[in-house]
Parts: sequence; structure tokens; C-alpha cells
Amino acid sequence: MADNSRGLCPRYHRAVELIGRRWAGAIVRTLLAGPARYHELRDAIPDISDRMLSERLRELEEEDVIARSVIPESPVRVEYALTPKGRGLEAAVLAIGEWAERWLPAEAERAKEGAPEDAAGRR
Repeated sequence: MADNSRGLCPRYHRAVELIGRRWAGAIVRTLLAGPARYHELRDAIPDISDRMLSERLRELEEEDVIARSVIPESPVRVEYALTPKGRGLEAAVLAIGEWAERWLPAEAERAKEGAPEDAAGRR
């Protein structure tokens, strides 16, 4: 049985679970640049499926992290933007980005590290 005597804060746990869900952080990070339409989000976030993007947008909207606005034009335009609650994540999201730059290898470096050596010992 886990020892919870250190008292993990339930609000912290909920926040980490919300933002830590796959793609949620990427959506918030993308919207830090300003409002975006669905296709702009999809194009900005590599490998996200339409189903997953729709699901995460709905969840973040339900949590009041993002707002969905319907602009009555022809054709109708829908934009997503961070709410004040979502903007409050800016420092945390940027800090995670800085941590990643320092501690996580770039994809090219990872590919190079995983590449087999040739006969001369080169990767």
C-alpha cells in the first residue's frame, strides 16, 4: 500500500492529471501564441489525430482552460483561445519547455544515439 503521509495535495494532483494528459500541454502551449482555429492546432501539433484533438479541446473547455468562440461569418469560423485560467499556466508551460531544452535530447540527437555504428565506428 502506498504511503500518503507526505500529503500530496489533491488540487496539485488534479492539475497534473489535467495538463499531463496526452496532447493537453501541447494544445495549451500552442494557444499561448494566441487564438487558433481547429486546423491550425492540428497542423501545429505533430501526430495528433482529429479524434484526440476534439476530445482534448472539449476537456479543456469543460475545465475553463480554453474558450471556444463561434464567429458568425460565412462560412462560420470557430476559434479556440486560452481563458484567464489557461493563461495562468503560461509560466509552468514555459518552465517545462526550458527544462526540456536543457535535459531532453532533440529528436536528431536521439536518432543519432540510436543509430548503429558502421565498420569504422561512425554513427
